[in-house]
Amino acid sequence: MAESAASALPGARFDGMALVEEAGLVGMITLRARLDAPEVAQAVEAVVGQGVPGQRGLAMAEGRGVAWMAPDELMLMLPHGEVAEAITTLEAALEGVFASVADVSDARAVFRIRGPRAGEVLMKLCPVDIVALQPGEIRRTRAAQVAAAIWVSGEQEFGLICFRSVAAHVFDLLSTAAAPGGEVLAD
Repeated sequence: MAESAASALPGARFDGMALVEEAGLVGMITLRARLDAPEVAQAVEAVVGQGVPGQRGLAMAEGRGVAWMAPDELMLMLPHGEVAEAITTLEAALEGVFASVADVSDARAVFRIRGPRAGEVLMKLCPVDIVALQPGEIRRTRAAQVAAAIWVSGEQEFGLICFRSVAAHVFDLLSTAAAPGGEVLAD
């Protein structure tokens, strides 16, 4: 009997100087190809309704989006239940194009960090100028020593993707950084 899909840390939540939550099931597809190929742009548009973003770009609307991850790599995000159909669409649209399409939904975990001090939580862990991070921009970085990608996901809100295998560790890092105390002082 097949088990139903579950996110890495269902219901994980910590409320401190910012709210840290595991985002639940998120469909994620890695697409590797020449990003300037017209077939790639058409395929991405067909699946997530967004164009191919430029370097470090992110385009999200209504739970669907695409993030630039590397010069030849995109991360498509969409509802988890639509991944199989999206892969079929991508593979058909990219037939004859040198490309790789992979469902990485179950290999990743997504967190939301919210509140007026959410940026401070990430400043404690990530060697990125969080203040300079703008909506529509994604940064691959690390949280402590763990590979991660972060972006502004809303007003006073950030998203963070990491490998599922380290999700509990990242949640603990974020929770510790969000615990009261340890103020980040601006110059």
